[in-house]
Amino acid sequence: MMDLAALPDDFFVTMSQFTKTTYRDEYLNVDPTSKALSQEGKVVVITGTSQGIGRHGIAPAFAKANAKAIVLVARNEAEVEATGRDIKNLNPKVQVLTQALDIRDKSAVEALFAKIKLEFGTVDVLVNNAGSGKSALPIKDVDPEDFWYDFEVNVKGTLLMTQSFLKLVGDSKQATVINVASAGGISVIPQTSSYALSKLVQIQMQRFVAVENPNITAISLHPGTVLSGITKPYFVKFSKDTFALAGGVAVWLATEQAKFMNGRYMGVNWSVVELMDRKDEIVSKGLLMEELQGTFGKDQFED
Repeated sequence: MMDLAALPDDFFVTMSQFTKTTYRDEYLNVDPTSKALSQEGKVVVITGTSQGIGRHGIAPAFAKANAKAIVLVARNEAEVEATGRDIKNLNPKVQVLTQALDIRDKSAVEALFAKIKLEFGTVDVLVNNAGSGKSALPIKDVDPEDFWYDFEVNVKGTLLMTQSFLKLVGDSKQATVINVASAGGISVIPQTSSYALSKLVQIQMQRFVAVENPNITAISLHPGTVLSGITKPYFVKFSKDTFALAGGVAVWLATEQAKFMNGRYMGVNWSVVELMDRKDEIVSKGLLMEELQGTFGKDQFED
């Protein structure tokens, strides 16, 4: 294990830095109140809204961006309703629907989207933010039930929400799916196997969503390192990213500006301006996608 105490507090920002400029708080280009990021008229569904980034970052950002309606999903009924009240206080014009459910429950997820169809007719943005990191042991010691629980939430839950979303959206309407993934999904850090592998599946799932649904923009977002109630003591020094940054970037991803990121992964700390400046390079070279490295093909062995 690396000696975390010896590392600078921006270590996890710089180690995965893709743009020259990085941010740890909201900035002008991801300000959800800006006209360029307006979500007016859109119906937005967000999971994992009882606490953390979902409650304090993503949901408020879409409210500030004047979404028509925000559907808040979490298992804890009291807390998701409290989030709903927060959103109404922040922007009384936003229609708010709260729903307590377990995203692993297929029937409950299908019932939610039937309710959304009845209430709003359609849907525009899905943010799969709910997640689990239950296991923190080496593979040889991990309880298989704990290991698989992370897959149940991070993979099955994300799949069920995405399936129902896609079915309601249909084949022609333009819409966006954002998976709140993790840099852990593209890293190998000891004792994080179930979390990392399930997040890797989330990231790759977006590539399938993108290629199978031409009307959908599907992007994975690493939300940064934020200080929350579940932050481990040894990670507090690194937790300098704000909820507002994650929220603002999520809103940016739901705009036309971010369509070139379809099927791709981005870190919340990266400059969206620099990403847009590098749009042609990113698309033409297939950057920001998980790939096996190497030289492949029969031709390389022919004289």
